[in-house]
Amino acid sequence: MKLHEVWTSLVLICFSTVTANRLSLLKNVDDFMNTCMDGQNHKLQPGPEELQFQTCFPWKDRACCSKDVTAEFQSPGVTKWLGFEWNHCGGMTEKCRKHFIQDLCFYECSPNVGPWLVKDSDREWRKERMFEVPLCESECLTWWDDCKEEMTCLDNWMRGFNWTTGTNTCPDDMKCQPFKDMFKDHRRFCEQVWDFSYKVVPDGDDNCFKLWFDPKDYNGSNPNDAVARKKAQAYTILLSSNLATLICIPVVSVVAGLLSAIVLL
Repeated sequence: MKLHEVWTSLVLICFSTVTANRLSLLKNVDDFMNTCMDGQNHKLQPGPEELQFQTCFPWKDRACCSKDVTAEFQSPGVTKWLGFEWNHCGGMTEKCRKHFIQDLCFYECSPNVGPWLVKDSDREWRKERMFEVPLCESECLTWWDDCKEEMTCLDNWMRGFNWTTGTNTCPDDMKCQPFKDMFKDHRRFCEQVWDFSYKVVPDGDDNCFKLWFDPKDYNGSNPNDAVARKKAQAYTILLSSNLATLICIPVVSVVAGLLSAIVLL
């Protein structure tokens, strides 16, 4: 693992360990590989689904979502999920909407995000969230190319919207502008739009996730399994050593200090 990957892993492990939540109970590779996000629509563990699942079919053999959930957002023209409206600055083109549907399938269905789950106390509809899931740069570029002309008023869609109507609307002091002006480039878009759920990394073997894939191209399997297993194995090694225990308190202290400094600014 590279130095920054070790640091990120230790931060996630430490916060899971020192906070009272189920993530602190994940100790081995199978634990990480068989844990779904604790969210409103997610199953406890991934498993096969009878997915007439045209929209989210890549995960039909092993999914954290149910066919009933995916049926709700596979109807043509859907632009909203859990109250969040993608069309908050006018209509979104179909070529861009397709990517947000794929992103939604990944969020609801992927069985591979266990090693990147962290506690989330900011939302009523989930207790955990993904943080810095490694997204292949090629996936991000395709998403960006099809969406950069769309309009939005905020560069982080998890923070800042007005929710008084029950649906997200733009704050009065924020004007709509093209993604290409708001985000500037593909990396900032993919990483910031969902509050750093993703981290864009160079494409490589077992290095990053595909947001969308056809199992037929991978001998009927999920190519993201290998990426998650690699990360889970690295976590297991850290957890079984004294290293994580020895530095968890300093790590948490440093991160807490940085967060306090940001708040004061």
